[in-house]
Amino acid sequence: MVGRRNQGKTTLVVELARALAGRGIRVGTIKHTSHDHELDTPGKDSCRHREASGGPAAIIAPRLVAAYLPRRDEADPYLSLAPLYEGCELILVEGNLDGPGPKVEVWRAAPGGPPPLATEREDIAWVVSDDPLPPGGGRAVPRLPRSDGELLATRILELARGG
Repeated sequence: MVGRRNQGKTTLVVELARALAGRGIRVGTIKHTSHDHELDTPGKDSCRHREASGGPAAIIAPRLVAAYLPRRDEADPYLSLAPLYEGCELILVEGNLDGPGPKVEVWRAAPGGPPPLATEREDIAWVVSDDPLPPGGGRAVPRLPRSDGELLATRILELARGG
């Protein structure tokens, strides 16, 4: 799922993950961001563990396990996550416009706002929007209605399977 800020990418990823899991599909999700975030809380024990070793650090709680993996200068950071997603049949990645795999854009019309990225990018399969796409300017791209979650889930599966 790609798109500009505040277009509803996270909301759609969460809805799709629930819908697909409801169909019995093992779904994983990844949130990609280009902003540098401190994912741990400075000064807390888990952060101190991570900072001390420079290697993987984890925290285990009664309901969750979190692992912090140092980001290496590897060409594909998804390789370090691959073992965590081995049991997944589908992985939804949000926000990695330049990453691998087919892309779906989430777009909302706004007065004076930019057109969908898909009008200029060949790697975006279709646009999810309840708004009509602006005419002209770039390549024609299919639009699927945002309001039809079941159709979107079906089309995501088809896209992931190469269809």
